[in-house]
Amino acid sequence: MQSVPDVSPVGQLYVLLQHRNGNDERKPRAKAELSQRNEMEMEATNEYRIWKAGMEDLPKILQLQYLAYQNQAALFSNRNIPPLTQTLDEVIEEYHKGIILKMVNEDGMAIGSIRAWEMEGTVHIGKLMVHPDYWHHGFGTKLLNEIELLFPRKRYELFTSTRSVDNIRLYQRLGYREFDRKRVDEELEFVYMEKTQNELN
Repeated sequence: MQSVPDVSPVGQLYVLLQHRNGNDERKPRAKAELSQRNEMEMEATNEYRIWKAGMEDLPKILQLQYLAYQNQAALFSNRNIPPLTQTLDEVIEEYHKGIILKMVNEDGMAIGSIRAWEMEGTVHIGKLMVHPDYWHHGFGTKLLNEIELLFPRKRYELFTSTRSVDNIRLYQRLGYREFDRKRVDEELEFVYMEKTQNELN
């Protein structure tokens, strides 16, 4: 059996992924259809590019997730929130279920990501994240817009914590409206938001 070298946590995740990486036959047909939108057609400038993530990108995206969601954990003084406890296996499962986008800067560093999957005409959007050094530059908006371009003229649904005021404000500005709330415990309550055909430009 091939031994796993003593490398950094990111490197360990990468090595682990290489051992598990096989073909992508489990990907749904919807993902194959989405691939018709060429990566080069996605929005790009001299400062950043948005690509469809591959299996080899998942460890770095997970590390970005651990970093980007620290502020959400601070809202509850609790590091055991799902984005900070998610495993590589779970990210791989989400990858096969739908699509994951990555945003990279001019040096090729991952600075943002978003995930989505479609079921019965509704596109479920999650894990919208931006590196803290790149907050407040409109990158979250660009990632969300790209998902809507990949799944045109659908109903879009996402959720966030009621304490995530900045997130709620962003989604409202982009045409999302609250349609439900679900309380998890005394501290955590999720607000569910949707964007329907009526809100589409």
